[in-house]
Amino acid sequence: MSDISASPSARPFAPRILIRALIADPLAATGLCVLTVLVLVGILAPWIAPQNPYDLGEIDILEAKLEPGSHRYDGLVYWLGTDGQGRDMLSAILYGLRISLFVGATSAIIAAAIGTALGLAATYSGRWFDTVLMRVVDFQLSLPTVLIALDLIVILGRGVDKIIIALVAIQWAYYARTVRGSVLVELGKEYVEAARCLILPRSRIMFRHILPNCIAPLLVVLTIQVGHAITLEASLSFLGLGMPVTEPSLGMLISNGFQHLMNGRYWISVFPGVALLITVVSINLIGDHLRDLLNPRLQN
Repeated sequence: MSDISASPSARPFAPRILIRALIADPLAATGLCVLTVLVLVGILAPWIAPQNPYDLGEIDILEAKLEPGSHRYDGLVYWLGTDGQGRDMLSAILYGLRISLFVGATSAIIAAAIGTALGLAATYSGRWFDTVLMRVVDFQLSLPTVLIALDLIVILGRGVDKIIIALVAIQWAYYARTVRGSVLVELGKEYVEAARCLILPRSRIMFRHILPNCIAPLLVVLTIQVGHAITLEASLSFLGLGMPVTEPSLGMLISNGFQHLMNGRYWISVFPGVALLITVVSINLIGDHLRDLLNPRLQN
């Protein structure tokens, strides 16, 4: 007997076709290339950064607030200048980039897993659980995300793990609603009715046939939420409630340099801000094209 999921109405979007479609679009391809470079330089920061900006043995306070292009006594060039503590801004941005990307990606993936499980459970467990879960989702989505994050950080404290927990608590509702809506759409299709006629177990129908067809909208939400998580973490760090000084993100670097803007030392805050902007825009370019590409209403 052939697999029901191979029917046209139940065929998930092929990853290779998706990648080719992204590359074919100039904006999406640009965002994909830029994001790939940012991820690589973030991962390789300990090896490619001119200095470890958080090793006290490599920092000289006498080199603080140097303009971009300045030279150190040993010949090291501060291409982006130094901050108020004498740290090389280029190195600080590379290290901060890896923290921001890690927090954004990790929180989005964990939230996607939790939200997907709850979204499936809402349609699988019965009407009462579905009703309660959706009211909780509606309530959470009606509140400002920054307000929820601030309250959680005050309770949990600062740190990478605390920020991730706060971001997961904020994001899971988006995935739960998306998956629930997608499952309800799939339940009315012919391949599901055929599976029911074959008296297949409900768990197999849900995880083998329905869930793969919910990947497309879930992937769009995941991509956009990564950028949202990075922005939200930067906002919390800018307010002084995000990353500690020992684990700086791009938001923390912007916050550290904000006080120097009025003194003309723009580079301490502007360059991390540009790095944050490029990161979020590249992710959003990919997410926007994915949304258009995977929207059935826009397909010919």
